[in-house]
Amino acid sequence: GVRAELMADLPISTSGMQAIDVAWLCARAGGGLALERFRGDHAIDVKGHRNIVTETDVAAELRIIEILRAEFPDHSILSEETAADTDASRGWTWVIDPIDGTKNYAIGIPFWCTNIALCLDAEPVVALTYDAVHDEGFWAVAGQGAFCGDRPIVASDKPDVFSSVLGIDLGYDDAAGARQLDLMREIFPNTQGIRITGSAALGMAYAACGRLDLYAHLNVSPWDIAAGILLVREAGGAVSDRAGGPMRITSKGFAAGGRQVHDDFMARYAGAQGGK
Repeated sequence: GVRAELMADLPISTSGMQAIDVAWLCARAGGGLALERFRGDHAIDVKGHRNIVTETDVAAELRIIEILRAEFPDHSILSEETAADTDASRGWTWVIDPIDGTKNYAIGIPFWCTNIALCLDAEPVVALTYDAVHDEGFWAVAGQGAFCGDRPIVASDKPDVFSSVLGIDLGYDDAAGARQLDLMREIFPNTQGIRITGSAALGMAYAACGRLDLYAHLNVSPWDIAAGILLVREAGGAVSDRAGGPMRITSKGFAAGGRQVHDDFMARYAGAQGGK
C-alpha cells in the first residue's frame, strides 16, 4: 500500500543517517537539555516558573531545529514554540514539540516528553516520543511496526470500555475540557479507571503500548499528535477523530487505543461529544 511505498522512499540525511536515527539525535538533544533543567532550583513565583519553562522549551526546540537544518536542509519544520504556522500539507515536514506536558514539567511531575515526527504531505511516516526522565523512546517507521526501545509494542486487546483504563486530557479550551468531564461522568463507573495525564503525546504512546487501553482528547495541535498517530497505527491499534473519520495531524479531537475498546468507545460515547 501507500505506506510501504513511502517507507522505501524515506530520505537519507546529509551525514548519511536514516530519518529515525536523526529523530533519536534530536530527541536526546532536546529531551536531554530539558531533563538537565527539570526540577532545577528555579524561582518559586509563578511568573518565574513559567518563564523558566518557556526558556527551556525554546532552548530545546532550537537545539532540535539546529540538527534538522543540518541533516535535512530542504525539509520544512512545524514546531510549537518558533514555527507554529508552517504549512505541513505538502512535502517533507518535521513536526516537533520540545516539551509536551509543560505544566507537569513546571511543577515537577515526571510525565512529559519530547515529540518528533516526520510527515510526507501531512502523513506521519517516522515517529518518536521520547520520555527523557525514564529514558524511554516510543518509535515507529511506517510499515515496520512500533517499538519501545528495542521491544515491539502492541495496543490493548481489551474488548470494551468497561474492562479498560482510559486516559484523557482537558487541554486549554474550556468548552472542550468541560465536554471531556461530562463524558467521564457519563462513563464512570463503567470502566476500570480514568487517568488525566497532562501530556497528550505520552498518553498516545501509552495507548500504543497498552499501558492505557484508550486515550481521548478534544483539543490538540499537530505537534501533540503527529508521532502518536503513527505509533498507534503501527502498534495495531485504531485511531480516529471524534466523529469517527480518519485521524489527521490537523484533527482537534480524537480517540486512540486498542481496536475493540476504540470501536466500543466510538459506538457508545464519541458521537455525542462531537469534535473533528
